[in-house]
Amino acid sequence: MEVITAKSAGFCFGVKRAVEKVYEQIDKGGRIYTYGPIIHNETVVSDLEQRGVRVLDTLEELKSLREGSVVIRSHGVSGEVYDLIEKQGLTCVDATCPFVKKIHKIVEEESKAGKQIIIIGNDSHPEVEGIKGWCQNKAIVVESPEEAENLSLPSDQKVCVVSQTTFNYNKFQELVEKISKKGYDINIVNTICNATEERQTEAAEIAEKVDVMIVIGGTHSSNTRKLFEICKARCEETFLIQTLADLKGRLSPSDKQIGITAGASTPNYIIEEVQNYVRINF
Repeated sequence: MEVITAKSAGFCFGVKRAVEKVYEQIDKGGRIYTYGPIIHNETVVSDLEQRGVRVLDTLEELKSLREGSVVIRSHGVSGEVYDLIEKQGLTCVDATCPFVKKIHKIVEEESKAGKQIIIIGNDSHPEVEGIKGWCQNKAIVVESPEEAENLSLPSDQKVCVVSQTTFNYNKFQELVEKISKKGYDINIVNTICNATEERQTEAAEIAEKVDVMIVIGGTHSSNTRKLFEICKARCEETFLIQTLADLKGRLSPSDKQIGITAGASTPNYIIEEVQNYVRINF
């Protein structure tokens, strides 16, 4: 059996940076919180919880704090969260991915200039929620071709389009094309990060030529789900797993080629466990 593991699998720069910041705070001691899960990987979040790191899910929880350090997750948050951390006298440790920070700056400046912000992405995803919080007007979120088709704005409205960093690149292009046909004065900024595009392209290439494709990542991870969709479209036998335990019993000795990729929030040790299991047992 041949095992092909994507070179781009595993932690991206932003995720690695965010996780390292939390562990640095643990070494310093004191009460440590993250605003939302630091990344979308239950294994990592569970390990941090065992080390005393508490996850804050709401502004109300944040308002109840009087001391400690709050780590801003890699997905970023609205300006309101920063203001509240300062008001409560807490220490802010900003682990927002720099690529997400760039989007915050773009939408803040463009919305101040009077442009309607359109975010291509998942409306309920924390990254998108954070981006919306930097817009001076109400942003519009578009995720599907139907939503793009139904978009209706004044003909003289100036528009700025950005994207969730982990959105499917091909779908982004499709939606941008539909919006562009409406004739708005439009500024399109492709804010899908290079690591996402590279990961998706490599996963598609591997899935095209293998019998089985394994995608490793958290069930709540947007970029992992996008990888699964991309691979499933090219390889019918595509499995989405979080850990090695989810894979056992799903492979067959008759499988000749197996591909492995992983989302940006997947630790390397999990990828290695899956890779070694497949090579040793099949």
